[in-house]
Parts: sequence; structure tokens; C-alpha cells
Amino acid sequence: MAELWQQTLGWCPSLAQQALFQQLYQAVLEGNQRLNLTRITEPQEFWEKHIWDSLSGVQPWLATALERQESALEAAPLSLLDIGTGAGFPGVPVAIALPHSPITLLDSTRKKIAFLEDLSTRLGLANVRAIAHRAETLGHHPQHRAAYDRVLLRAVAPVSVCAEYALPFLKQGGIAVLYRGQWSAEEETTLRASAPQLGGELKAVLPFQTPLSQSVRHCIQIQKVAPTAAKFPRAPGLPRQRPL
Repeated sequence: MAELWQQTLGWCPSLAQQALFQQLYQAVLEGNQRLNLTRITEPQEFWEKHIWDSLSGVQPWLATALERQESALEAAPLSLLDIGTGAGFPGVPVAIALPHSPITLLDSTRKKIAFLEDLSTRLGLANVRAIAHRAETLGHHPQHRAAYDRVLLRAVAPVSVCAEYALPFLKQGGIAVLYRGQWSAEEETTLRASAPQLGGELKAVLPFQTPLSQSVRHCIQIQKVAPTAAKFPRAPGLPRQRPL
């Protein structure tokens, strides 16, 4: 997969990182027998839809992080949060790719968080912590509110609800990355209307195709441009979703 990594992400994992991705695959297969973590178990499909797809959302920062490591630049690493992490995607592949960046995995299902804590220990991922909590309430906690440079959400909720979950966690200037399949003009209109109420603005819509199946994907970037109100309004026209 070396050529595909480089051609599609402008980055290629080291041999040690490739070994960690393989261990991740084996661990998810084992955990699947107890927790029903994923229906994607075929090796190439797992690589494309879980590992590669997870890293597509942080592609703009992969090369920068590698350059900093190689030149030993003294720069603060990005702090990341993965909301609704489930089986650890996108958070665990991102933690492997960006080993100097601390990443918090957040999910409301305690059994999945216990699995991820054990997984992080097995893989030696010292930059990972896992928390069982609801995003709606944790975003008001002083330790987490406005504490992260990047917030990742993959297959979590409608786009405006994702913005509502993510923006309280972001530092000023921080970016939320929403992993989506298809992307419609209606979704973009809704997001442009609702994000400013939460202190954010739509920064970019990045379309791409997956490298093996040529599936259409989008990464939506929302930037934090103003403080999020302590009691932020609901996105217009959307019912309350079940919290993470």
C-alpha cells in the first residue's frame, strides 16, 4: 500500500506504524466477537474504510507533523478529540499517525471505552486517553471546554448537530472535521446558517474518492471564530438527537 499512501495522502507510515495498524486490525477482529464493533472485517476493506478513511480527515496536518519530527522543531503538538469514537475510528489510526499529538477518545458506551483503554495499552499508545461520557455535558466541563485544536466526528449525527457537539470543545481558531459520505447543497445551507450561532463558520468542504473502491467522501471543516455561548441555541429545524 506504500504507493497508495503517498499518492492519496502525501504521507506514508513507517514500518513501526504499519505494524501498529496490523495489530489494530487483529485487535478489532478479536473485540468484534464480544462487542460487535464493525461489519467491515475483510483486510483491504478495513484498510480503506477504517484506517485510510480515518487519516483522510487529518491529511492536511500529516506532512506538517512529519516535517516537525524530522527537523526537531520545537512546536506544540495538536490536541485532538474524537467524539463518538465507537471502535476507535478515526481516533486510534490518527493517534498512530500523529504519535506526538495527544488524542482523547469519547464515547458514551462504557464497554467500548474499556476495549479502547485495553487496546491503547496493548499498542503502547501513550498519547491516547479514553473517556466514557456524553458530549453534550462534557463540553461544559472546564477541563474540556475550549481545550482542543481539532475535533473529529465520523458518522455521528446530522451536520448541524455535529457542529453543536464539536464547537464548545474547540480553542479559538480550532477546527472541527466532519467525516461525511455524500454532501448536499441543503446540508451546506443549513450549516452556514447554524454554525455562527455556535461561534463557528464553515471553513472548507473537501471532496475526494477512496483509493480502492472509488467511493465519494467529503471532509467538512468548521472553524471556531468566536466563543461558544454557555447555553447555545439548537440548530434551526432539527430535533434533539440522542446524546453521545
